[in-house]
Amino acid sequence: MVLAMGVGGFAALSGTLNGDKEHVSSTDGGRPPEGGSDASPQPTAGEDASAAAPSSPSATPSCDQSLVTVTASTDKPAYGDGENPLLSLKVTNGGQQPCDVNIGTSQMEFLVTSGSDRIFSSLDCQASSEDLIKTIAPGKSETANFPWPRNRSVPGCSPVSAKPGAGGAYYVFTAKLGAKTSPKAVFQLG
Repeated sequence: MVLAMGVGGFAALSGTLNGDKEHVSSTDGGRPPEGGSDASPQPTAGEDASAAAPSSPSATPSCDQSLVTVTASTDKPAYGDGENPLLSLKVTNGGQQPCDVNIGTSQMEFLVTSGSDRIFSSLDCQASSEDLIKTIAPGKSETANFPWPRNRSVPGCSPVSAKPGAGGAYYVFTAKLGAKTSPKAVFQLG
């Protein structure tokens, strides 16, 4: 599976989850990601954190981490039988200064629930987790995508034979990054 790589030195994240991979790209005014990468995080040529920051550390104002937000979305509001939802976790710097944010798989969780029923968590079967510190410019975002294969999971990755219900059932996707939790994104499985 090809991992998306964004503009301006943003790297792809690995996050092998039963053969699926999360994808990370930057958003710059709605432009689609460019290029591709293998499964391991690799910086691209282009600007890096040192290029975005002044050369004198004492002249660099610290960013307000409370202005870094996490949102959750899906690529469609409803999915037909056999269609897999694409879950997206978006991290946005709403402040006036660049912010260093750990957007690695060690910090991410893609959580799907239905009422009080915990259906799926990307942490349950995650093969490895990594830190990935990125400098996010003011007003810019980083997005990680996870194609959910419509399966159930449990902590420890024990096999689960039951499948999520279909036939118009509604589900809630919540994205988490460290201590930050997104508002809920609701979608329907047909």
